[in-house]
Parts: sequence; structure tokens; C-alpha cells
Amino acid sequence: MTSTATTGRTVTHFPMLDESELARLFHRRPQPIPVDSDRELLATALGATLYIPAIRDGLVSLVERAAAAGSVSIVIDLEDAVPDDAVTAGLHAVVTALDTLARRGGPLLFVRVRSADQIDALIAEMTTGADILAGFAIPKFDSSCGRDYLTRIDRASDVVGRRLYAMPIIETPDVLHLETRGDELRAIAELLAEFRESVLTVRIGATDLCGTFGIRRDPDLTIYDVHPVASVIAAVVNILGRRDGTGFVITGPVWEYYNAHERMFRPLLRNTPFKEIDAVRFRTHLVSRDLDGLLRELVLDRANGLQGKTVIHPTHVNVVHSMCTVSHEEYVDALAVLGVDDEQAGPDAAGDIGGVLPSEYRNKMNERRPHRAWAERTLTRATVFGVTRPDVAVIELLTAVVDR
Repeated sequence: MTSTATTGRTVTHFPMLDESELARLFHRRPQPIPVDSDRELLATALGATLYIPAIRDGLVSLVERAAAAGSVSIVIDLEDAVPDDAVTAGLHAVVTALDTLARRGGPLLFVRVRSADQIDALIAEMTTGADILAGFAIPKFDSSCGRDYLTRIDRASDVVGRRLYAMPIIETPDVLHLETRGDELRAIAELLAEFRESVLTVRIGATDLCGTFGIRRDPDLTIYDVHPVASVIAAVVNILGRRDGTGFVITGPVWEYYNAHERMFRPLLRNTPFKEIDAVRFRTHLVSRDLDGLLRELVLDRANGLQGKTVIHPTHVNVVHSMCTVSHEEYVDALAVLGVDDEQAGPDAAGDIGGVLPSEYRNKMNERRPHRAWAERTLTRATVFGVTRPDVAVIELLTAVVDR
């Protein structure tokens, strides 16, 4: 289901880096990703998905500036970011913005609707805007309302002549509460399986989940310190993120802080790595922007099986993308697990299965069977975000791209 609207369009990370910087930082550079790629590759390429309220002044300019600074996926928000008395104005603003951006090109654009019928209304009102629309984010997705949303998105795909994707957001009390969680997630899994080709990622709405208990996460903490929500993340990954052909890419929840605050705890970034590259002042800058908490949460996201992240501020985008790059050590371990060499590396690389071998870095054992899914996912990430040189740490990449 591909039209000329997507043929030839690509997205590439770190567009702000020039040729000399790319050569200095990367062993393998980020590759252009066609917007009509297979679902897992495209889902990985979303990286930091920036949310922009539909009623922001200069919406088109905001999208274009964000794209120039590194955003490859943006959600224009018609739900929580729009007051109830501005819904109609927001809908018209989205239609106008998409029609304009379709003529100019841009990143992967999604719309978070507040009701299923807004999908039909947007498709009916747009003229050229459908050419750049990538799909819809579905708020408060559950087993009772989800079918209506997914059916309408499939119908909209038929109207525009190409696949429009759904990004359901898991954030309802039935998933949060222990007595209903298992049944609800299994019902959601069955529903999403019916519409598998239309589901790009499953997103987690941590703000709504916290709000159910009257919790607001402190910027000194990660979402994994908020145990009621951390248990939901674990359950979502367990049921919806399996690597047996039944799961989906699960996206990390939003980081909602971006300015300095009075701290109770020490910053989360160690001094030593910054001293080694003479970047102590840059560490202070990250801490002053509450980005040390974001960096820690990104590490924990990946440790818990999540990819990419929802962000609400443009300065977070390149932080997320830097943390998504693959280190040279990860890369050579993934190649070894899959039994392929550097020339064969890619999201579909596959070689020998079985056996145990020491890492080229001589600090761990690589077990080919249990590490296989990790290795496949790592090479997909390497294609999208690149592989840093052996002597380049993520801090050096951060210093090159943050606030560019």
C-alpha cells in the first residue's frame, strides 16, 4: 500500500553534523531510512517523537525548525494539549499545517486525536495534507475503544491509497490496576494482532498513569522509581513486546522536565567521563537542564526493552538520538552473536546459531542463542542511528549535537 507520496522519501538522524564531524564520530554512519520501510525499521527510526500542541502559533514553522534541528517524528496533539473550547480551532490548524507541509516536505508527522471521529474529519478536510501524514496516535487506548480507532485508520489508509499507521497509547486505569491488568493487556494484545500491519509502535502514557494515583514524578527520579507505573511498563513489555513474532516495538514514556530546579539529591552524572574529554562545563550544562535524569531514564528504558521516547521539548530530541546510537563494543558483539561480518551488517543480518564465544573486547561472553534477539535489534538500531568509533564515547556525540 504505497503511493507516490512516500516513494523516495527518507528520514536521517543527526542532519546538523557536517562531513568532518560524521567521519570523526562514526564507524558506521546513520543511514537514510525510507518512510515506506518495514514496520520495525521505521518504528526504530522514530527515535525521539516530539509532541507539539495543535494550537501553537506558527505551527508549520515549529515543525520545520524541529526537523532542521534533528526531529524525524512529530506528533501534533489534538488531545490533552488543546483546551475543550479550542478543539475545532485545533482541528482546522492541523489540516492547514499538514496541507502546507505536504508541499514542502518534512519529518514523519502523526496526529494525536481526542476521539475516533476526528480521524474521519481530518481525512475529509485535508487536500494535500494526507501526502505527509504518517498516521495517528491513539490516546487512552483500551480493548473497548481500540477497534473503532483502528478500523477508522485502516479505512483512512484506503482513502489516501497507502498505509497510515496507528500508535496506541497505553494509559488507562484498567491497565494500571492489578485486578484488571492481565485481562486487559491480553485483550489489547488480541486486538492489536488483528491489525498488526497498521500498528507501528505501542506507546506508554506515564503521565496519565501517574495521575490516576495523584502522583507526579520528581525530576530527580526516573519513571522506574515510581513503582506502580514501573510495574505497568514491565507488564506491557511482557505481553506486548515479545520477540516471538507476536510483539511490537514499545516506546519509552515521556520525560516532562526541561529547566533547572532545586535539587534534593545529587546529580546522576559521574564527573570522570567528562573530565576525560575536558567537558566538565558541558556536564554542568546537562545538569542545569535536568538532562541528567533524562539520560539515566534512557538507559533504563533500553534495559527494560523499550526503544525511542516521547519528548515535549526540542532540546531533548538529540539527547535521545545520541543515546540510541550503537557503541562499537555493542556492534562487534552483535556481529559475533549473529555470525556475520561488518560488510553483512544490517537489520536482516543472520548467520550461525548456537555456541559461546568471548567478546572481542575481552570483557564478557557472547552466547549466540540467548543473545540473538538482542543482536538483531542492535543491528537495526545501528542502521538507523549509526555506530560510534571505538574511541568515541556517547558524551562526545552529546557535545556535538545537544542544543545545535
